[in-house]
Amino acid sequence: MAEPHVVVIGGGIAGLTAAYLSSGAARVTLLEASGRFGGKLLAGEVGGVRVDLGAESMLARRPEAVELARDVGLGEELEPPSTAKAAIWTRDALRPLPGGQLMGVPGDLDALAASGVLSEEGLKRARHEERTPAVGADIAIGDYVAARLGREVVDRLVEPLLGGVYAGQTAEISLRAAVPALLPIAQSGGPLVAGVHELVGRAQSSGGPVFQGIRGGIGTLPEAVADACRKAGADLRTDSPVDELRRTPEGWQVVSNGEVLHADAVVLAVPAPQAARLLATDAPGAAAELRAVEYAGMALVTLAFRRADLPEPPAGSGFLVPPVDGRQIKASTFSSNKWGWLDRAAPEAFLLRTSLGRHREEAVLDLPDEELVARSLADLGEAVGLRAKPYDTAVTRWPSGLPQYPVGHLDRVARIRAQVAGLGGLAVCGAAYDGVGIPACIASARRAVNEVLTPGAGTRATEGTMGA
Repeated sequence: MAEPHVVVIGGGIAGLTAAYLSSGAARVTLLEASGRFGGKLLAGEVGGVRVDLGAESMLARRPEAVELARDVGLGEELEPPSTAKAAIWTRDALRPLPGGQLMGVPGDLDALAASGVLSEEGLKRARHEERTPAVGADIAIGDYVAARLGREVVDRLVEPLLGGVYAGQTAEISLRAAVPALLPIAQSGGPLVAGVHELVGRAQSSGGPVFQGIRGGIGTLPEAVADACRKAGADLRTDSPVDELRRTPEGWQVVSNGEVLHADAVVLAVPAPQAARLLATDAPGAAAELRAVEYAGMALVTLAFRRADLPEPPAGSGFLVPPVDGRQIKASTFSSNKWGWLDRAAPEAFLLRTSLGRHREEAVLDLPDEELVARSLADLGEAVGLRAKPYDTAVTRWPSGLPQYPVGHLDRVARIRAQVAGLGGLAVCGAAYDGVGIPACIASARRAVNEVLTPGAGTRATEGTMGA
């Protein structure tokens, strides 16, 4: 039997993973519309130092990303953060991020009180947890936590943490999709704080770092996966937008740059709007669902300072900013403190970055670079007393950086997958479906490969070392 041809559309980490996992059982062609691979994983140079200009870490308590990094030869380059001592800039002061919380939902009220993040009134409300009716299929996490523990917990903890992950609004973010570990508590009507305390304790008992980085930046991961794909014989192409995707009696027809490719199976690893365009003819229902997926835009501002210009560099790994406080930035990461590899690579420099913009507040992305830098410096000056001028800066815009997961999102995903599966030989994957983090995107790609290739065909997807 001839080797099947799998075409992967999209060269972000999900598409690259799909190509890598397919390469043991199929002839693989990957088509990426832009001039590079990696999607939101992007390494660059600021102030003569290689840094991440996109995602900078990956969750280590899910196995997929760490295992992929090891599979493609980066095992020795994995490095956890040097410090995880983060803060929240709220109520006009930097306050320690309280321990014992899960995405901002507190499981240790004594730690919360000691942090000073909440006012006395807010803390009193949190200590008097309200019993609310059991949740049905889903609820907005902001609404659920506010009803249980008070609005201030949401505004000053859940919003900067969970809202920061999605660059979204907790009044819309699905509890079921974003923090599924809390769903049994919500559906049982049981105590929230005690439930979170148990979940956090269970996670901590597993040991190991919560996050991992890679020396040289997370942006090295897609480069390594692409190299592994090429070594396995995959044909990886940049500057290759797909103009047309059509079902044929023999399989699929893919048109890119005027070339017609015939595929036995296709993995669609592009953002929802692009997937909707390509599925409009053969899966109009799925296309309509995909068009309804909204995205948030953001900008990352990376600043390089000379340590000689800093009387006292900021301490800790950085801080989060609750939107309720009305600041310009929503977070800052002190990269040279957080990543030992970066500090060793550039001991005379101090690099940090800020983020601006979130869902429905993307107008900030239209501001010139100089203004985004100025706003970042103004907030940093007020937050940590930073008065020095950077010797180099970089602004990276992600206009559709993060898909939003509103209430009902997982039902929408199920409908999309059901309609796509009915076509045969086609699967979707990426951040729009199963989670926005790197491990979730990798797991999504693995699922897609398993759907389009015959089980037991000997692919890395079913026989390799990747986590389930």
